[in-house]
Amino acid sequence: MKEQFYTYIQKLQDQIVAALEAIDSQAKFKEDIWKRPEGGGGRTRVIENGKIFEKGGVNISAVHGKLPDSMQKLFNVGEADFFACGLSLVIHPKSPMVPTVHANWRYFEMYDDNRNVIQQWFGGGQDLTPYYLFEEDATHFHQTCKNSCDKHNPEFYPKYKKQCDAYFWNAHRNEARGIGGLFFDYCKATPEMSMENWYSFVTEVGNSFIQAYLPIVEKRKELPYTPEQKNWQEIRRGRYVEFNLVHDKGTLFGLKTNGRIESILMSLPPHVQWVYDHHPEAGSEEEKLIKVLENPKNWIAD
Repeated sequence: MKEQFYTYIQKLQDQIVAALEAIDSQAKFKEDIWKRPEGGGGRTRVIENGKIFEKGGVNISAVHGKLPDSMQKLFNVGEADFFACGLSLVIHPKSPMVPTVHANWRYFEMYDDNRNVIQQWFGGGQDLTPYYLFEEDATHFHQTCKNSCDKHNPEFYPKYKKQCDAYFWNAHRNEARGIGGLFFDYCKATPEMSMENWYSFVTEVGNSFIQAYLPIVEKRKELPYTPEQKNWQEIRRGRYVEFNLVHDKGTLFGLKTNGRIESILMSLPPHVQWVYDHHPEAGSEEEKLIKVLENPKNWIAD
């Protein structure tokens, strides 16, 4: 399974990078191959200062070795070896009219002393963080997520949409990071879902990413915007940074397993503002976004 999934994410990285470069039409991703001293490594690809994308990364990694003490406590196990691989991406567009997007698809195994697999699971998801709310964009993103889920189980979309809303919640701000999408974790074999079934589901979601995001970029990339709207984008990016550094499990896992710091923190945008006690104008488009972020919304009619 680990070879199969690692092969998949290598191909998916190539596909997503090619699609993003095509729509940006100016900047190219630069590649950075790195090794982890304890075992494994990755292939980081970063785009900066493009026509459309201010900064973004589409990274894959496959790491292995002894499970760190912090992770032993988290999983409630003793000493064990592990393998983890995944693709993680974050794209920060230049225009505040184009939303930031994040996605991640990952696989994890743990072994006993005889190298037998004692635990294995998939996780992942994709979510959208707009700065100005276009409701049809939110509906398109969620409908694409739902279509992928429905091919495998009609209960997946409402379940994983709800988990996404709960996970990407900035509790210290009492608001969502964005308008959500899907989030699933610890997807283990059950009588109803084998690991092969989970592989099919996760790769279905991964394959849907380009269709979920790029039509939104295409629709919004030429819209005009003001310096004030750019300021608002940078203020909202501050909330994005707060979530990634305070709450995000992927960031914490990377730091606790001695991951490569440049790859872990590539998710952070280049230009951010923290304005003291900032509140948007009453009745403004900015306030409209905040109201939605305070109460997660169902974007698709039942």
